Amino acid sequence: MGEIERKRRPDLEAQISALSEPIQALQNLIARFNNRGVIIGGIAASILGTPRFTADLDAVFLLLIEDLPHVLEQAAELGIEPRISDPLGFAQRTRVLLLRHHPSGINIDLSLGVLPFEVEMVERSRMTEVGALKLRLPTAEDLIVMKAIAHRPKDLEDIKAIAASQPDIDKERVRMWIEQFGEALDLPELWKEIERLL
Repeated sequence: MGEIERKRRPDLEAQISALSEPIQALQNLIARFNNRGVIIGGIAASILGTPRFTADLDAVFLLLIEDLPHVLEQAAELGIEPRISDPLGFAQRTRVLLLRHHPSGINIDLSLGVLPFEVEMVERSRMTEVGALKLRLPTAEDLIVMKAIAHRPKDLEDIKAIAASQPDIDKERVRMWIEQFGEALDLPELWKEIERLL
């Protein structure tokens, strides 16, 4: 969690600037919880791979269900509010807090990480500078693992884009985690599929 990486790409900065206010609010929320969180999803994929359209924000926080009332208090100070009537009940069932950045109307899904991989992902995360923003993002390897688990067509496209723009990916780390998840999810061919995309 040391030095700041800098991403200088005009196409990327233009896309990020359109979401800069909600992204900054989310990053400020991460900072309020001692950087025990990381921005994932389309924004991370755009920064670490190829810029693409995304209409919402996603993050993983290493927090407990009991921490969520405090999260909601801190989020409210940053203009982030629940977008459903019983956010805590929903989060207790799903480990996802459904929020919205009120000024911009951008939705934010905040997942509570508990798995060893999620803990490592947050601990290995790094600050990345994009234009005027400094954001806590996962490493390229860890984002690829997250995308492999989600496994939607756009996630597989993201994996290809990340691999193309990050030639020094630690494939052994990616393989180790994807094989573990493949076994747990009864998807024995998952690593072979992802390896082809790398």
